[in-house]
Amino acid sequence: MSMQKGHQSKLSDAVQRIQPSGIRRFFDLASTMENVISLGVGEPDFTTPWNVREASIASLERGMTSYTANAGLIELREAIAEYLSRQFYTNYSPENEIVVTVGASEGIDLALRATINPGDEVLIVEPCFVSYAPLVSLVGGVPISILTSIENDFKVSASDIEKKITQKTKVILISFPNNPTGAVMPKEDLVEVASVVRKYDLLVLSDEIYAELSYDESHVSFPSIEGMWERTILISGFSKAFAMTGWRLGYVCAPEMYAKEMLKIHQYAMMCASTMAQYAALEAITNSQEEMQEMIVSYRQRRNFFVKSLKEIGLDCHLPGGAFYAFPSIKETSLSSEEFAEKLLKEEKVAVVPGNVFGEGGEGHIRCSYATSMEQLEEAVKRIERFIKNI
Repeated sequence: MSMQKGHQSKLSDAVQRIQPSGIRRFFDLASTMENVISLGVGEPDFTTPWNVREASIASLERGMTSYTANAGLIELREAIAEYLSRQFYTNYSPENEIVVTVGASEGIDLALRATINPGDEVLIVEPCFVSYAPLVSLVGGVPISILTSIENDFKVSASDIEKKITQKTKVILISFPNNPTGAVMPKEDLVEVASVVRKYDLLVLSDEIYAELSYDESHVSFPSIEGMWERTILISGFSKAFAMTGWRLGYVCAPEMYAKEMLKIHQYAMMCASTMAQYAALEAITNSQEEMQEMIVSYRQRRNFFVKSLKEIGLDCHLPGGAFYAFPSIKETSLSSEEFAEKLLKEEKVAVVPGNVFGEGGEGHIRCSYATSMEQLEEAVKRIERFIKNI
């Protein structure tokens, strides 16, 4: 025991304070059981389009196996710049304002490490992706939650943000369409948020990994709002819209003063993203729009069915405008999110993620990914209904 304590003293205090991912815990538990319907892990059920896979294979056959430039293939950065300009009206220089990363996850880490000093406060709109607060803590920052609720469709207001601002506030981290709620922010709401950002001279980290998966209205990219380009670090990638989760390919875009500092960290930590994955991403962003649109149509159909079905069996659920998650309330059952998820998995073999792993505001909800087949969704609804009736 004394030896164990001695070894623990050699570990970082910061890393010991953070908890393992709550999403992975339920996924790992479900993987040990048979006949489980998993609505847990947030990834498309589509296979990466063949032309994208073929592009990667072709790069291997040509022997393109060396390092790329630290910031990524210039052809890929040029394609990203053209795509963002055409789709979302944001303009970045491929030479010095775009860094290709190992997934959007590395992009979030780079943005925080390049901007946060110990003690700086980072406002985080919750519920949110599980990595945000731990990554802030690991760089010595102080995560400050801004809670949203189902009553307002999980949108954040300018006044919600302003109430949390102190002299130590430096950054606000937002993500719309949102994981886990699927919430989106209309332009008029984002303009109000932008006014607060300007008033208090804040920096915005905008995680827009689900930008393309917007079902009812076009996505508004935060740096496209007047006066926000120079105040925003944009984080995105290929995992969700292009069904490329396992390729681990993302990117960060920012004014050069931020991009060059993120590139320094990336140089030392990663060198560069996978060369084969970069060639795949180049094909995806250039020639896979049709396949992406087909996925979006399918997700919209599943969303409409699943949310309607949840309401019919008695679970309050707002209509998510984007991503591929439903975030129903289970408060009427009197079970905590953890209790509900554990019992549902054990009794009916449906894997969902308890809402509390996404922050305090997620308690009383569960996250259900509808990125699975209609047959699986139909059966999942039947099992959830039976579970609720038996409580």
